[in-house]
Amino acid sequence: MSVQTLRWPVLAMLAASAMAAAGCQSSSPEPQQMARTTLQTAPADLQLLCANAVATQTGAASDKVLPVNSRQLDGTSFQVELDAAGKRHTCVVDNEGNVKSVT
Repeated sequence: MSVQTLRWPVLAMLAASAMAAAGCQSSSPEPQQMARTTLQTAPADLQLLCANAVATQTGAASDKVLPVNSRQLDGTSFQVELDAAGKRHTCVVDNEGNVKSVT
């Protein structure tokens, strides 16, 4: 067999392999479409203000009150969920750092 005769089957196998590999790749969403970037979380300083407010209201040690989740409620306020030594609390704080409620 000549080199010319072997070239076409080899090229066909390489092309098939490349197409199979391309079919296995998943496309990632654009950064602006990812879950983390579609929700606005509370800035760290506002989360800490809420942790302080929960510690003061409940008498829990401040190092035992941890923010576990947050989200923007509207253009000026955030809701922060906190864990205080195993008990869940919710805090609403505005952009200016005023704690509106603690439950």
